[in-house]
Amino acid sequence: MDKLLLREPEACQVLGVSRTILFQLMRSGAVESIRIGRSRRIPAAALAAYVEKLRAQQGEGYSPRGPG
Repeated sequence: MDKLLLREPEACQVLGVSRTILFQLMRSGAVESIRIGRSRRIPAAALAAYVEKLRAQQGEGYSPRGPG
């Protein structure tokens, strides 16, 4: 079974961003996080939702040009 909640280092690795960027995303509300006791966790679904939101913002009409 895949993890439902990730620690900050795991979320950084999944997104491929630094810890600073992840904290900025959480602080701004772009990436959801929850508290469990004194720990903060990021739902795996929140990371997928963030990436989908970025893809939608970049537009569906994007088509990279190949050589030639």
